[in-house]
Amino acid sequence: MDSSRIIDLLLFAIPSLITGLIAYYFFKEHTKNEDGRRRFLLQKDLEVSALPTRLQAYERMTLFLERIAPSKLLLRVAPTSSDKNTYEAMLIQAIESEFEHNLAQQIYVSEQCWSIINTAKNATIQLIRKASLLEKADTADKLREVVLTEMLERRAPSDLALSFIKDEVKNIL
Repeated sequence: MDSSRIIDLLLFAIPSLITGLIAYYFFKEHTKNEDGRRRFLLQKDLEVSALPTRLQAYERMTLFLERIAPSKLLLRVAPTSSDKNTYEAMLIQAIESEFEHNLAQQIYVSEQCWSIINTAKNATIQLIRKASLLEKADTADKLREVVLTEMLERRAPSDLALSFIKDEVKNIL
């Protein structure tokens, strides 16, 4: 074969190779873009279908926090005897039972929100335990009075968690 013929073949092959490489690159980018678009649409559909469930979880956690607020808890759980230790145990059991009932909701709320809810629960239990240790709380009714008096002087631990939930829901919507 003659060298001019080889040069002619190369001159015809080089543009074809360049065109082929450009086409390959564009098809590869187009396919990547389409996959990204499909993933985005799928993610968007999943978020739309999951939103009601997430909102329901926030509603349940709001209800939990409202129910463990000391002022409402003390009205709902009345002492059965005058023994303060029995009443303290009843109050803590009511909080723990309420918490266990809503344990699955942690899947739908953010990790930070769950941590704040857990902290509010523990702070409420701690508040009841501290009030029970005071000497003036010698009966169940006195324990109720001490806890309610404490709530008049400062905010309930669940109030802070409720504020956080409200802010988080605003950000979701």
